[in-house]
Amino acid sequence: HNAEPILVEDIRLSGESRQLIDTVLGEGIEALAFIPLASSHELVGKFMVYYPAPHRFADRERELALTIARQLGFAIERKRAETTAARLSALVESSDDAIIATDTDGIVTDWNSGAERLYGYGRKEMIGRPLMLLIPPDRQNEEREILARIRNGEHVEHFETVRLCKDGSSIPISLTVSPIADASGAIVGASKIARDISERLRAQEQRELLLREMDHRVKNLFAIASSIVNLSASAAETPAALASTVSDRLGALARAHALTMLPSTGPSVQVATSLHALIAAILAPYRHGADEHPRFAISGIDMPVPSAMITPLSLLLHEFATNAAKHGSLSAAAGSIEIACSNSDGKVTVQWREVGGPSPVATEDEGFGSRLIRAAASELGGFVRGWDPAGIVLEITIDIGRFSA
Repeated sequence: HNAEPILVEDIRLSGESRQLIDTVLGEGIEALAFIPLASSHELVGKFMVYYPAPHRFADRERELALTIARQLGFAIERKRAETTAARLSALVESSDDAIIATDTDGIVTDWNSGAERLYGYGRKEMIGRPLMLLIPPDRQNEEREILARIRNGEHVEHFETVRLCKDGSSIPISLTVSPIADASGAIVGASKIARDISERLRAQEQRELLLREMDHRVKNLFAIASSIVNLSASAAETPAALASTVSDRLGALARAHALTMLPSTGPSVQVATSLHALIAAILAPYRHGADEHPRFAISGIDMPVPSAMITPLSLLLHEFATNAAKHGSLSAAAGSIEIACSNSDGKVTVQWREVGGPSPVATEDEGFGSRLIRAAASELGGFVRGWDPAGIVLEITIDIGRFSA
């Protein structure tokens, strides 16, 4: 703006309206000057000079007024700059990100509280020291390349790397670097914003692990389902019997799979349920008899079951329950099952004792159920033994090391 002063030597001769002239005269003013104030080439206001009588403005008065106006403009501009700088400084200090300034040689010139929290060094510890202090030995060339780009006026956007903390630990960060220029446009330094991406990388790793785990489980379930259908078909006498057998066995798989639905938080994706919970889920269809009395009781130690063990152990328990419902204690109104879990000499034993059922009858026939029991026990790295003359007693014995695999 090129605003010029307005000088009124006699308000009566100004040519303004009668009302305005009378108003000014009523204030005891007969001559006045309006001097524009500019800041950064922007008109920001004016200051005024009043005289009680007509006044002829000399050139020196005009120059003095303009000099005062320029000084006031500079003061306004400086105050604005200070206010802006204070605001920016507050924003930088309140940022959760680490914000660091360096010169073109990588020497730290500013260090905010976010940098203190991220790296562990205080501001006084880092001002005047090389930023190389934070960079692992195998990544020293990164900083040299970044500084070379900054000197050329380039920006570095969201560069993922690793830096060292005061305690010697390393931390993954996302780094954005911008050149700092002086009033003449010359590059005098770099502004660096670093953000901790540890949580994001952990979440990404967890997602990838879950996807791999889910892919593995789905493939296993399809393979097992296919095997169940094929082998059940070879033993079934009628289509209805085949449908019932397959439905029951797939239902047991579904209940076991429901236990592997991982919570949003947890110590490990490898541990999905406990031994007692798995047994209860598989036996859920047989929970109560006709008179609502409990049909099974679970006692003894409980322990986490790794996801890899859930499917074979579920199929094993399901076959026990199916046999009990057809030929054992669950086929009798008052029959029940007692399941006791124990741990001794490095072995985990699940004892299945049927009470109140018909006397067991040994058979030499080996149907699909028996083959499935043997295969599932083999996959668990264990074995099954049983057939007590006083009542069906089955024991699954598994090396305890499998429970921590």
